[in-house]
Amino acid sequence: MPDTTGAGDGHPFTRVPIEITVSVGRAHPQVRELLALENEAVLMLDKRVEDPVELFVGDKLIARGELQELDGDNAGRLAVRLTEVADLANGL
Repeated sequence: MPDTTGAGDGHPFTRVPIEITVSVGRAHPQVRELLALENEAVLMLDKRVEDPVELFVGDKLIARGELQELDGDNAGRLAVRLTEVADLANGL
């Protein structure tokens, strides 16, 4: 069966690994608050647990999704279930 995903098109760059950053939120402390942080401090983010996370390659938003905790052999590890994927047909 032919590969219709484009992932096996023979281009050497399709095998180059990339780093995806998952953004769960942002914090906006004042400098004095940042300098006062110690172990066990809590830094509040601008998102709620149930809010979607954003996936980036560099500064390009490529997808959104939901955080999930895995079970089985990967119990306790985090994963992202994609709910919205950008059209990357024209590249990043």
